[in-house]
Amino acid sequence: MVESFGIPLPGETALIAFGVLASQGHYSIATVIAVTAIAAMLGDNAGYWLIGRLGGRALFERWRWLNRYADRVLPRAEAVMKRHGGKTVFFGRFVAVLRYTVAWIAGLSRMNWWRFLFWNAAGAVAWATTIGLIAYYSGQAAADAIQRYGLYSVGALIVVVIAGWIVLRRVRRRAEARL
Repeated sequence: MVESFGIPLPGETALIAFGVLASQGHYSIATVIAVTAIAAMLGDNAGYWLIGRLGGRALFERWRWLNRYADRVLPRAEAVMKRHGGKTVFFGRFVAVLRYTVAWIAGLSRMNWWRFLFWNAAGAVAWATTIGLIAYYSGQAAADAIQRYGLYSVGALIVVVIAGWIVLRRVRRRAEARL
């Protein structure tokens, strides 16, 4: 919830960790997904209202360095939001930097709240379900492999995780470069 409000904390990492813990029987994966989706929606709505709608541009004009950044970035972001608002809110949930800024931009650009709420809820549920289930089934598969193959599977798992991390970083950089 705090990450979705706008403070860059490792929300996705927490979801992955709890998904893996659920695969070990410590939690219900349905509960992990539901709590994550609800927290993401609450945090995004707080960011939409408190930072985007109520704080608005005045928040960005408080500090010179932030104002310069806002003057350069916000007009383009608001234009994208006006053209592709729903898609941006939905898919923004899956991109690291957008995950905690898209709600602000939606509020600043005066996106209709009901429209924001719909796309935000859809994105939060899709994101929590996708990442949660990937972590759940990956964690279960990793535990089975370690039990079956021992330390060799740990080495292979580390290689797969590092390769996946590298691929994700490249995909995210390309996505961020397009904005």
